[in-house]
Amino acid sequence: MARMGSDFELPREPPPPTAESAVRATVFRVRGITKVYPMGEVEVHALRGVDLDVYAREFTVLLGPSGSGKSTLLNILGGLDVPTAGTVHFHDQDLTSAKERRLTLFRREAVGFVFQFYNLIPSLTARENVRLVTEVAPHPMAPEEALAMVGLADRQDHFPAQLSGGQQQRVAIARAIAKRPQVLLCDEPTGALDAQTGITVLEAIDRINRELGTTTLVITHNAAIGAMADRVVTMRDGRIAEDRRVLEKTPVDQLAW
Repeated sequence: MARMGSDFELPREPPPPTAESAVRATVFRVRGITKVYPMGEVEVHALRGVDLDVYAREFTVLLGPSGSGKSTLLNILGGLDVPTAGTVHFHDQDLTSAKERRLTLFRREAVGFVFQFYNLIPSLTARENVRLVTEVAPHPMAPEEALAMVGLADRQDHFPAQLSGGQQQRVAIARAIAKRPQVLLCDEPTGALDAQTGITVLEAIDRINRELGTTTLVITHNAAIGAMADRVVTMRDGRIAEDRRVLEKTPVDQLAW
């Protein structure tokens, strides 16, 4: 990946795993992170000493109720926030000591974000919304290719108001992946959708993980979604309560919503 005039060089993606591979490449290494928000005379402890390793090409679901700390953790992994204490490494780069210029490069080139609300520009078509990202990325997909990956090849010239909620979310996913990020971070991507539409969105995210090998983390409070993942990390009260691998993944269209 390009340096973009910075002293912060993003590491290249690891090669595809082989049958002989015994060691999984670590994308994120999180050690002892806390996050404390001062609220007047009260301190809110969003994270209370989290240790976590995230591995290349893995699909991880971060599960937990509202207030458990999962969005705070995702924001720190994505360089949108910094911990109060502890360290976060992206490959061998220490994000916790990075200045804002370096974090901007990290967010721009290495991470794709998908949020519960789509944040599309209403006056731009689906293709134009995706093109906004490809114009600043060093090695982007064509907008048409990204939209085709999420099943919207026939909706490229539609405006957001002409698209359903699920289609708008898929445009947001196409926008996130068009810059070919190493990591896709999704915060409640189905939270505003009905079950069937949510399945369609999850199918798009699953396809990106499988076909592009993009390391994927999805936040949800819906335990059923964990069945499609490689791994489920459950958070409670700012801590990791459980970290388990999924031995037999459920196809997305068979999820019991």
